Amino acid sequence: MSAINNTAAADVLSQYQTQSSSAGASDELGKNEFMELMIAQLKNQNPLEPQDNGDFIAQLAQFSSLEEMQGLSGSVQDVVGQFRSTQALQASAMVGRTVLVPSQTGILGASREVEGVIGVPATTSSLRVDVMNSSGELVRQIDLGAAQAGQTSFTWDGKDSSGNDLPEGAYMVKASGSYNGSTEQLGTMVSANVDSVSLGTAGSVTLNLAGMGSIALSDVRQIN
Repeated sequence: MSAINNTAAADVLSQYQTQSSSAGASDELGKNEFMELMIAQLKNQNPLEPQDNGDFIAQLAQFSSLEEMQGLSGSVQDVVGQFRSTQALQASAMVGRTVLVPSQTGILGASREVEGVIGVPATTSSLRVDVMNSSGELVRQIDLGAAQAGQTSFTWDGKDSSGNDLPEGAYMVKASGSYNGSTEQLGTMVSANVDSVSLGTAGSVTLNLAGMGSIALSDVRQIN
C-alpha cells in the first residue's frame, strides 16, 4: 500500500481497544471497526501518493470474506443447536425401550426371560448356551443344536436345570459352538431395558441400562 497518514486509523483502533477493555470484551475487530479503519485510511491518505485501486479492492475483498465467514459461523452454530435439540428428543424417546447390545451379562427381571443373539461365524453341528449365577456356578445349559452361519436367537426362561425358578438379578451367558471336534466360544448380544439417557457436552448419547450400567448409543445393535 502507498504511504498514508495513519493517525486517524490509529485513533479509531485505540478508541476501540479502550472501549473493549473497559467493557471486558474481546480484542478482535468486528466488521464495523474494520470499515471504520478503512474509511479513516482513505480520508487521511497522502494525496500525492493515493492508494492503489488494487489495494483498495483487496481490502474490500477481505471485508467481504470476513462478513461471509461470520455469517457462515452463525449458520453452523444454528445447525449444531438444532441437531443437538433433535438428538436430545430422540434420546429421551429411548427410555423404556429394549435394546440389543454386545454383552455376556443377562438381567433376569419381572418378565422371567433373558433374550439374546449369538454370532455364529460358520456352520456348527452343536450350539450351546451356558447360564451361570454371580458365583460362577452353572445353573442352566441350553442346547440349540446345529446352526448355520449368521445370527441365532436364544431365550432363557429363568429356570435352573431342574425347572426351579431362579431369583432375579444378573447372570452370565456364554455361547459356544463345536468346530472340528473342538469347542469355540462365540460372541453374544443380550436384550436390556433403557432406564435413562445421558447427553454429553460433545453431543454424545449414553444409554443407562437396567442392571448393566452405561453403554454408548453407537454400540446398540437393535432397538425394539
